[in-house]
Formats: sequence, C-alpha cells, structure tokens
Amino acid sequence: MSVALNDEKYFLRDIIGNYMYDLGVKNDKVMLVNADLMGTCRNRKFAEEFPDRAFNVGIAEQNMVSFAAGLAHEGYIPYAFSMAPFLTMRACEQCRTDVAYANLNVRMMGTYAGLSGGISGATHWSIEDVAIMAAMPNVTVVEVSEPNQAVQIMDQSLDFKGPMYIRSSVEPVFKLYDDDYKHKIGKASIVKEGSDGAIICSGVVVKYALEAANALKADYGKDIRVVDMHTIKPVDREAVVSAAQTGNLIVAQDHNIYGGLGSIVATVLAEEGCVTKFKNIGISDVFVAMAHAPYLYGKFGYDAKGLYNSMKDMLGVK
Repeated sequence: MSVALNDEKYFLRDIIGNYMYDLGVKNDKVMLVNADLMGTCRNRKFAEEFPDRAFNVGIAEQNMVSFAAGLAHEGYIPYAFSMAPFLTMRACEQCRTDVAYANLNVRMMGTYAGLSGGISGATHWSIEDVAIMAAMPNVTVVEVSEPNQAVQIMDQSLDFKGPMYIRSSVEPVFKLYDDDYKHKIGKASIVKEGSDGAIICSGVVVKYALEAANALKADYGKDIRVVDMHTIKPVDREAVVSAAQTGNLIVAQDHNIYGGLGSIVATVLAEEGCVTKFKNIGISDVFVAMAHAPYLYGKFGYDAKGLYNSMKDMLGVK
C-alpha cells in the first residue's frame, strides 16, 4: 500500500463534518441530528443547504439519539453528531436500547476522541467510549486516522447495515494514504510493512507510529510494521495474528488501557494461541490534570518518542 508523504495538517472534524454535505447530495435519505454543536462538529454547511433534513435538538444528547432512532425506523439514514464523551455516556442507554437493540442504521458520530480535547479537561475527554460502544451488540466501532480514510468511511456508511460508532480526534493529522488507497470496514490497513516488530494502532496514534517506525529503520535498520486498525469492532483477527508473528507487538490507542483496542487485540492473541512479546499502551487508568493533547500523549507514551522507546526496548537494541 502506498503512503503519501505530505506535511499538510488536516482536521478530521472539518473533513467529516463538511463531507456531510456531499452525503446529502448523494442520498436524500441522509439526515443530520445535532445536540447544539453544529459549529464544533462542522455541520453548518449541511444545515444551510438542507434545512429540512437538519435537526438541532439542543443540549439533550439522549433526545438526539432517540430522535435519530426514530428517523431510522422511518427508513432514513441519520447521522447523530456530538462530542464523544457526551454521545457515549450521557446517551449510553439510548445508544444501547433505542439503536443497538433495534439494529438500526444510525451513525453515531463522536468527535473529541481520547485526550484530544486537551485543556478542556476530563469532562471533555473520551477515554472510555470504545469500551462502552464495543460492548453493545450490533454496533460496529470505527476510528478515523486521516482524510482519505475519513471520506471513504463516510461513503461506505451510506450503505452499511446496522449501527455505527465513528470516533475521531480533534488533534491535527496528516495524509497517510495516496488517492489509490482502498478502505474496507473490518479490514485493517497496513501503513508500513515490516517483520521485526509491529505496532497496531488507530486514530491519531497512527501518525506517531509511522514516525516511530521510520526512525527505528533509520537508527537501527529495523523494519516495524504499522497496522492501522481503523475498525476496532469487528477487529481484523487475521491482521492481529500476522502482526504477532513478528514476535514484537505493541498496541497503542488514545483510550484507557482497559476495554480499548489493546484489550481487544489481547483477547485475539489468547484465543488464537499467539506467542509474542506484547505491550498495551494507552491512558493508564487514571485521571490527570488538564493539559494540551500532545503533552498528554507523551506523558502516556503513545506519541512518536514513546512508541519509539517502547519498541526499541522490546527489540533489545542499544
């Protein structure tokens, strides 16, 4: 798979929020539901162009999800936007009972994933959302890492059957994939090949993993595979087993170490009988003082430097 070398920064909430207009053009069944965060979620273009298909329910996330479920029952394709912590915790019961239980075609769109809310603090961080949403039957959980992928996920969501939770960071990302990239829900993307070790990651962490892998190649000649596990549920078991065969495996996600991608991968490793060195990197089950997101990523070891050092130690190189 080709990887684009591009230093331009992109913001996924801009890409996803603005692309709602394109989905609205493609399918007149697309509906937008928002809990008074049209600006934060970049939904204004859709609302201006399709005012009869855009609904702001106010600061009432439970009502937002239930309203979206009602639209889905009537044959529409609703996209319910909010900050990830508010969507998955304030409206947890509605996501479970109104959407997941009925197996409806609702797209639950959570921005501010992980610690990307930075100085907004713990109330606006979403460090439990993957654990919550992955535990709900019927819900497919996806985390977006870059702009080309974001557009393809949005396009695929039009025809996807069943509920989706689409998670995205507000921290800037880079373009990782060329225009020939083909995304498939449920099939991991290999950002960089390698047989000396592997980093399985998702979302904003993918750019850091690629930077760390490139540095390990330059410094020690080690080829580290970078696996973009954008579909967290159902996880790509084949990609996990293949990564484990390198003998050195790190899983990193902007999420609590419990219940996130690392826990899911560890379950696959145990069930498949894989033998490998393994490290799960994420937020170490604590609340910390508010700070800018890149500082926090470094504190918990899943920025480029942290991933570099963890893999370096695992490889035993000096």
